[in-house]
Amino acid sequence: MPEIGETLREARMRRRIDMAEVESATKIRAKYLRALESEEWELLPGPTFVKTFLRTYAEYLELDARLLVEEYKQRYERPAGMDVTPLNLRRQRRRRRVAPRIGPGLVVALGVIVLLGALYLLGVSGGGDDETEPPVAVETATPTPKKPSAKERRQKRAAARPMRVSIIATGLVYVCMEDSRGRAVVDKETLEAGQRTETFRGRRFKVTFGTAAARIRQNGKDYRVAESRDPVGYQLRSGKRPERIRSGLAGCT
Repeated sequence: MPEIGETLREARMRRRIDMAEVESATKIRAKYLRALESEEWELLPGPTFVKTFLRTYAEYLELDARLLVEEYKQRYERPAGMDVTPLNLRRQRRRRRVAPRIGPGLVVALGVIVLLGALYLLGVSGGGDDETEPPVAVETATPTPKKPSAKERRQKRAAARPMRVSIIATGLVYVCMEDSRGRAVVDKETLEAGQRTETFRGRRFKVTFGTAAARIRQNGKDYRVAESRDPVGYQLRSGKRPERIRSGLAGCT
């Protein structure tokens, strides 16, 4: 019987069918179809796929698919009874037969040699108790302090300098502001739109607003007061943005 691949290729060429056409009709990739025609079985996914592809391709070419599959089984499939296990078993038995040749005597001799070597090293390295060397002091490295970043240095310098603070009313607003000692520098005043307090200098202030109709000017920058139904409180500190806090500060209630 002609070769399987040759039979497939001749049938396709006889019918003048392009490989791309076969791929589209059978849904088998062209590289697998070429492998079937050249009998390069190792390029296919496995024996099960070989038989499936072979059957599909043969039926498409109107060949005897069953005959070609049987031919593949007889030529290339290993009989079910054959196995590589006996070979492995023979190798294992061979290794087991070789292992006893080492012999327990050799193992004992090696153990004696190792023991004598250890005793010799112990005698050479061992000395009188008076000859023991003092323990070596271990120096621990002192961790290098982390240098502050440029931003941290700027914030530190800004916090050390007094800030300039004033309040600008954008509508009718109640204002009370205390300095770091708790003294009221703006003592429960009601400002109208456009009014502005004097500029105060210091490192810390607390201010309460009755409404949000005001701006805080700190070091030349304006900060809007947050909208709230209740009085709004802020803490002002050098080098930092105004920080919202609970209202109802002492002396401003």
